[in-house]
Amino acid sequence: MNTTRQLSVPKEGDGMRLDTWLTRQVHALSRCLIKRLIYRGQVRIDGRTVVGRRNIHVGEKIEIDVPPPIPAALKAQDIPFEVLHEDPDIIVINKPPGLVMHPACGHADGTLANALIHHCPDMIIGNEIRPGLVHRLDQNTSGVLVAAKNERALTILARQFKRRAVRKEYLTLVWGRPEPPCGTIETLIGHDPEDFRRMSATPLSGRPAITHYMTEQALDDWTLLRVRIETGRMHQIRVHLTYLGHPVVGDRTYGVNATCVGPAPADRQMLHAHRLRIRHPATNAYQEFTAPLPEDMRTLIAAGKYQT
Repeated sequence: MNTTRQLSVPKEGDGMRLDTWLTRQVHALSRCLIKRLIYRGQVRIDGRTVVGRRNIHVGEKIEIDVPPPIPAALKAQDIPFEVLHEDPDIIVINKPPGLVMHPACGHADGTLANALIHHCPDMIIGNEIRPGLVHRLDQNTSGVLVAAKNERALTILARQFKRRAVRKEYLTLVWGRPEPPCGTIETLIGHDPEDFRRMSATPLSGRPAITHYMTEQALDDWTLLRVRIETGRMHQIRVHLTYLGHPVVGDRTYGVNATCVGPAPADRQMLHAHRLRIRHPATNAYQEFTAPLPEDMRTLIAAGKYQT
């Protein structure tokens, strides 16, 4: 059950962004969760529900509905996933679509984290059993993902991802035919000021993002692209391909524009992490892992055209 916290904006908070200020005041909540609470109408200023981005002013009364904390101890759960590689230091899996990465508001369990500690009960990181996840895939994105099984492996892998020393390639179906068929998209990516659930390639402020794409197969209504990302921004591929005018097939968040007519021919975005190259934390040798295309993407590719 939610509890309501009441706060008053002091002089030093005048003019700050609401989400930034709340993050500093309510330490139990991440900035991402606070933005989500704002979007859900669970933050009020002087009794009025906040809509969108907002700066605050001295003397304003703020109420925030704080959700109950998620239990610190992860519950091991037998959730199936395909193991592509496993050794004493790492496990590489083919994440199925629909599986959430971590417990969070709305997903207390039933996540990949719960599944990993069931499969690998000897995952000891920071003197406790917890999954060594160093990167993430969206809930409805499938494909290859690596996790560390001990503290040393986690530190080494995290450093590689931070320094962009890994190579990440995706396969995706997009509406239409991109022109040119190969290219690079480079923009800032930040939160959409009108909708905190979405990211934007034309934000008021953001972080640099670079996406390379290449046409693999041109079909009647859509195109199979191979995509490589240099950066790892939230929803980067989906945002950049929509910015290009060719949204990912099945994407309910970014897929509605003039080039995407009618209902999406899929239950999820047709985006798959196909290949990942890392340096193994034990040997420092390059290793590459590939996840086969899931059945739903293979079916659409074989059909070649969406029949209404």
